[in-house]
Parts: sequence; C-alpha cells; structure tokens
Amino acid sequence: MPRWLNGRLLVALPTIGDPQFTRTVVLVVDHDEEGALGVVLNRPTDTAVEVAVPGMVEMFAEDEVVHEGGPVQPDALLTVAEFRDPADAALLVMGRIGMVRGAEGDEPPVTPDVDRARAYAGYAGWAPGQLEHELAADDWIVVEPRPDDLFLPDSSRLWHVALERVGGAFARLARVPADPSLN
Repeated sequence: MPRWLNGRLLVALPTIGDPQFTRTVVLVVDHDEEGALGVVLNRPTDTAVEVAVPGMVEMFAEDEVVHEGGPVQPDALLTVAEFRDPADAALLVMGRIGMVRGAEGDEPPVTPDVDRARAYAGYAGWAPGQLEHELAADDWIVVEPRPDDLFLPDSSRLWHVALERVGGAFARLARVPADPSLN
C-alpha cells in the first residue's frame, strides 16, 4: 500500500527537473491513489490579500499577501488556515490546519473563525503515481511540518528553514546560494 503524504512538506532538492519547483516547499493537502494536490508555501507575490479577497480580509494578517501556490489553475484562490474549530475546515490537513470552504453558488463567502490564514493562487498537482516517481528520483524529501512553517512571516525563507531542521548534508545544502557562482 502506498504511503499517503497528507499534511507533510515536500522540500525540493537540486535534482528536481521542473524549474517551477526549484527551492520550493509544498504542503501536501491531499494524496491518494488518484494523485496528489498541494500548495507551494514559499513564493509570496506582491498582491495584497485585501485586493484578491476583499470579502474575507478579516481572516488574514494586516499586511498579508497572496502566495503563488503552484502552476495549476493560477486564477483559483485557495486558503489554508488554522481553525479555532477544526470542524469548520473544508478539508483538514493536520491538527487544526485545513482548507477554507469556497463560496457556494451566488452566496457570499463565509469567513470562518481562524487564528491565522494564508491565500494561494493556484496549486501543485500530480497524476496517479507521479509524486511517487518524483520521490524515488530524489526530487523531494519529505519533512514533518510544524504549524508555524505554514505561516512564517518571511515565507521565502521556508526552504532554508526546513533543510536546516533536517540537518546533516541537507543543512549544508540550505546554505548554498541559489547561484553558486555568486559565492
């Protein structure tokens, strides 16, 4: 039976073949025999949440920006939040952290009671067996997340933070500049 990775972090290694995922950290939201879905956690944009989701802005920190969640459906907006009541999540990912329900039909969106939230434009998706193949090719390492990983104030540092936490050769890798020729 496959090892489902719901709620885990995928940390991209230099061997990853897709440049869209270079130095990314992906939260696996759903993984089963039909494939996997996740959001890239460490690619903030310049778009303020208040511009992208004005009807739900009270759920987010004052200066929160939308993050680039992945290359699939970049016009779709997904929200990951830490719920005060986990039953309010559309899909619970880990602990009290899960996905916010989208608006139903013509109804305005309902803002759930959350401690913190982050919005993502698009998502990452894998066909059946594709993620397992990428893991076998050493494109990713799987890391147990900490709830604060998902809401780091400077999310662009998450790749480094996650590799440092793994330690050993991965900690050394975290300190290599993106362009080693600039070293």
